Amino acid sequence: MDIDLIFKALANPTRRQILQWLKTPELFLSIEECGDFKRGVCAGQIEKLGKVSQSTMSNHLSVLQQAGLIQAQKYGQWSYFSRNEDLIQRYINDLKDVL
Repeated sequence: MDIDLIFKALANPTRRQILQWLKTPELFLSIEECGDFKRGVCAGQIEKLGKVSQSTMSNHLSVLQQAGLIQAQKYGQWSYFSRNEDLIQRYINDLKDVL
């Protein structure tokens, strides 16, 4: 766990919003659009929620992925993203210990 990469990722409000969307996607997306969320959330759906260009959203997702906060799985041509809950919990626990 690279705490500096995590701080960098969390410094941006859009990236924090992405983490919130991935935590409870059913509050932000309809099941009809996405099917179930067992695989995670499709990058295209995250892009629609963010109302930013594909390249900008791709950059945000990349930063979150490099920090380890999210993980991606490919299904055919689609990438699905989900939160890395284990790392997020370790990060929270480390912050409690340090601060």
